[in-house]
Amino acid sequence: MCQVGEEYGETPPGGQLPPRPSRELKCVKCKEGLPIVVIRAGDAFCRDCFKAFYVHKFRAVLGKNRLIFPGEKVLLAWSGGPSSSSMVWQVLEGLSRDSAKRLRFVPGVVYIDEGAACGQSLEDRAKTLAEIKQILQTVGFPWHIVALEEVFSLPPSVLRCSAQEPSDTKGAYKAAVGSFLQQQHAPAQGEVHLSQAGTQDPLSPAVPPTAAQTEALSRLFDSVKTLTAKEELLQTLRTHLLLHMARTHGYSKVMTGDSCTRLAIKLMTSLALGRGAFLAWDTGFSDERHGDVVVVRPMRDHTLKEVTFYNRLFAVPSVFLPAIDTKAPEKASIHRLMEAFLFRLQAHFPSTVSTVYRTSEKLVKAPREGSAGGPPDTPCLLCMCTLDIDTADSATAFGAQTAHLCQTQHPTPPAEAPTTPCCSTGVGRAQGCCQGSGPCRRGDTRACVIEQLCYGCRVNMKDLPSLDLLPPYILAEAQLRSQRARVLQEMQECVVEDRDDEAQASEG
Repeated sequence: MCQVGEEYGETPPGGQLPPRPSRELKCVKCKEGLPIVVIRAGDAFCRDCFKAFYVHKFRAVLGKNRLIFPGEKVLLAWSGGPSSSSMVWQVLEGLSRDSAKRLRFVPGVVYIDEGAACGQSLEDRAKTLAEIKQILQTVGFPWHIVALEEVFSLPPSVLRCSAQEPSDTKGAYKAAVGSFLQQQHAPAQGEVHLSQAGTQDPLSPAVPPTAAQTEALSRLFDSVKTLTAKEELLQTLRTHLLLHMARTHGYSKVMTGDSCTRLAIKLMTSLALGRGAFLAWDTGFSDERHGDVVVVRPMRDHTLKEVTFYNRLFAVPSVFLPAIDTKAPEKASIHRLMEAFLFRLQAHFPSTVSTVYRTSEKLVKAPREGSAGGPPDTPCLLCMCTLDIDTADSATAFGAQTAHLCQTQHPTPPAEAPTTPCCSTGVGRAQGCCQGSGPCRRGDTRACVIEQLCYGCRVNMKDLPSLDLLPPYILAEAQLRSQRARVLQEMQECVVEDRDDEAQASEG
């Protein structure tokens, strides 16, 4: 049997390994240049061929799906990291006049300052913002800087999906291309407008958050028990803020810099968190759950290794920012554990990430059959995916949670004069909580929110002791949905009673 440390050949004199075969000393693409990048075993590229390979991947993903129409406003979600920075640079090069096939959409960049959630001081956040602004000014796109604390001033309408009528994507794309070409052949006004849009000043200056908002956000994340729930909550609030920025400034598409490696980790993490039903939306090229704003992931074919090599070779600027899981141990959260697990497998089996990623491409966006007990279009309050509601007696984990929730709901208290104010003033107060007459049922707040969450979000909310610390727009939308459901139930009961009375009268 094989022994550990067994030698299968003598070491050459001097300790030097024999030279590799000559076929590996040439680029696999052009067969002439000297390779400087080895992506996979046997795939060695020279500088020019690697750039062409990298750019072709980005353009091919956009061209194959045809979701972004010419002249459409697209918001680039830039975090300062390597993947999102590479995405912004791909768009910048694609819009240049020297590009062979120019991109035809109108881009804008948004950066979300998450320093308060990560525990950064005001001085460190100011230094980071100065560096961020310097890079954004170099890019030349219209840019927006918004702090994560702004979630405490969002309206409840952010959580409402705007349904759109289904249309012929191919026909609409061809019509948009024809209209865009007609504008290009018109007198050069449109071209001048596009060239000016890339160098204009930022559309919205960065407004620093208030001290009350920063304190409220810090209390919210400090109250979360586990790092897993913190990362999921941060992702949820970030998505809501991106959605609000896109709608406010007229963007119909949002581009994120999720790489192939990051999506593979996200797929495994979502399975562990009970979000298997929504993998097609969480890891696919497009995410249409929000209706009027579609999230697009054009970097999903690029591995993290390719992104790192490209940024290094072509001097793509990026900013190192401490995240909420920086310096956390391997088993601190499910996200960190899955990341370490896949990286360890990838080191020994180089096809691990690609295999997991290709699995996500085969997932179909379709609602689960057999769901009952609620409106089919009811979205989850946090992740905004379609809420598959099981009945309380179904043999699923969701049904067991629903049954437990029904048993623990508090009865309606008698109408008495409140001894203490039910809602605190200032940041964190739920809009519409106090209605002027009667006390607010604070004990039903958790049940009101939990019953409108999917299974994965319910699991995460278990690590949040008090839901009153959530941003006001979430609590207000939860109360509004509960009131609407209660009114609909009463109307249905009235209709049933009227039909029974009519039936008895006809029989008599």
